[in-house]
Amino acid sequence: MRFSSAPLLAAVFAVTIAASAASVGDPAPEFTGTDSHGQPHRLSDSKGKFVVLEWTNNGCPFTRKHYESGNMQNLQKEWTARGIVWLTILSSAPGKQGYMTASEENAYMDRVHAAPSAAILDPTGAIGRLYEAKTTPDMYVIDPSGKLIYSGAIDDHPTPDVSDVPLSKNYVSAALTEAMSRQTIAVTHTRPYGCGVKYSDND
Repeated sequence: MRFSSAPLLAAVFAVTIAASAASVGDPAPEFTGTDSHGQPHRLSDSKGKFVVLEWTNNGCPFTRKHYESGNMQNLQKEWTARGIVWLTILSSAPGKQGYMTASEENAYMDRVHAAPSAAILDPTGAIGRLYEAKTTPDMYVIDPSGKLIYSGAIDDHPTPDVSDVPLSKNYVSAALTEAMSRQTIAVTHTRPYGCGVKYSDND
């Protein structure tokens, strides 16, 4: 678990938002954020591909469940190998659980062998609030047209118990598998579970 009182550097962690909160069946709200390597990412740049948004907090036991088991890394590797853009998003405010500087996040990802397309730093919580991300993890799937096709929990076992992972139905994998096979997505929305996203107390 890491805590930091480092000042927010708006020029480094700039986030631009537009549109309104995310609803399944509607266009996913556009955003631009900066990743842990200082590179800008705009959601619309990934149009034509499936995109997964994963809200994370490495101090949260529900997040640790999926990283300590290797589940999240395996999902990242499986789906990015199939052309999916996977964006891990850190919306913890400075001084809050899960806040990471760019160098801290890169070191963490190396240590746990995480493999997202990018880790977007969102210390102002702008992207998180745009999507109304509530927990870590909180998962969103966007189709190649830019429409949101799934939002909610990663799976159907809302516990921090690592042993539950093999027993769980993974909603993200199911939605991607069905959508890529041009099938109707059986479950498009679930209630997310985990730690509350650690937005600023001033919000």
